Amino acid sequence: MVTILSTDFTYKLLMLGDASVGKTSLTHRYITGVFIDSPRLTIGVDFFSKKVRLVNGKKVKLQIWDFGGEERFRFLLPTYSKGSNAALFLYDITSEKSLESIGIWLEIVRKNAGNIPIFLIGSKCDLESYRKVSPEYAQEIAMKHSCVQHIELSSKTGKNVERSFSLISELLLEESNRLFKEYMQMQETNQ
Repeated sequence: MVTILSTDFTYKLLMLGDASVGKTSLTHRYITGVFIDSPRLTIGVDFFSKKVRLVNGKKVKLQIWDFGGEERFRFLLPTYSKGSNAALFLYDITSEKSLESIGIWLEIVRKNAGNIPIFLIGSKCDLESYRKVSPEYAQEIAMKHSCVQHIELSSKTGKNVERSFSLISELLLEESNRLFKEYMQMQETNQ
């Protein structure tokens, strides 16, 4: 017998960043628990979903939109950004260049999705000996671009993978609860 996990909330997440920073590997690791060392190039955008139960017992469905990192696919981003609840911008800790386009990506997202929470995610932290981006520099970039959180992870080892998605899910749930309370207060005031 299969138990179906009904959900309390559904959230749309954007997975952003340049080509080869690890977006698809992270998404696959989170969805399946399996690391794919050399995933195929994402052509345009891929869609994934996962239902999870949070610590407080609430059940959420995460819809993850994984965008191809090549510039030729960026024209899709304005349309797919609409209705998004949050975004994860990935960079590779072994490549300073992977952080250079963050402004372009985030400008498009904020123009089309509003001021949604954005996490700055440093991928491939298992490659510490090849590090080119210090955590301190990444934190400066996160602050400069008003990202709500900076975290480093490894899709290969699994370090901080679950934690990253849990943090963003909990943040979105808090925001949903806040908006619901405001709505209820307005209803009481209008009666």
